[in-house]
Amino acid sequence: MPRKNEEVDMSQVRQARLVAIVIAVAGVLWVAAQWLVEPTSRFAALFDLMALAAFIWAFAVTWRIWRRTRRQER
Repeated sequence: MPRKNEEVDMSQVRQARLVAIVIAVAGVLWVAAQWLVEPTSRFAALFDLMALAAFIWAFAVTWRIWRRTRRQER
């Protein structure tokens, strides 16, 4: 039976992996959208905002993971 710390560690690993996937996919989709869509169109701004939202979400989750690990070290 896994200990409580191992469960927390695995949860943090899953969250960190999800953050990495979101960052990678958002970056690739944003670059592809810039290549496919005319820069002055409304769709370009929509893709910019979607990528920005993904990056802000990833930053917030990363910050939460970092704070949780700092708290566990004490």
